[in-house]
This record gives sequence, structure tokens and C-alpha cells, in this order.
Amino acid sequence: MSTSELFAVVVNDEEQHSLWPADADPPAGWRPSGFTGTKDECVAHIDEVWTDIRPLSLRRRLVHEAGQ
Repeated sequence: MSTSELFAVVVNDEEQHSLWPADADPPAGWRPSGFTGTKDECVAHIDEVWTDIRPLSLRRRLVHEAGQ
């Protein structure tokens, strides 16, 4: 398998996940999650770990509002 067929799972500050070519630096605001694989493997990993797709800021706001 060539490196052009490998992807990295990247995460931003809102804990949103995406795929990025493994041989390229992630775009600004994104960091590697530590998982690399084929596109299908990365998508399966994201499905497993990113169970609440709401942005972190929204989740925090809802928790804050519920506590009032």
C-alpha cells in the first residue's frame, strides 16, 4: 500500500473528526488523533470514537444551561 492510500484521522478544537492524507500536514486548526489507516479503516474508527457529533462548544453550552 502506498502512502497516498493512507489517511490520518484529524481532530479540531471542537472535537470534530475528519480524514486527511497521511503524508501531508493537517490544515491549520487540526491535529492528528494518532490513528492512520485506509479510508475505510479511518471511517470505521471515526464511527466508533465520535459518537456525539455536536461541536464541543455546543455540548458545553447545553450542560451549562441545564445546570442553571
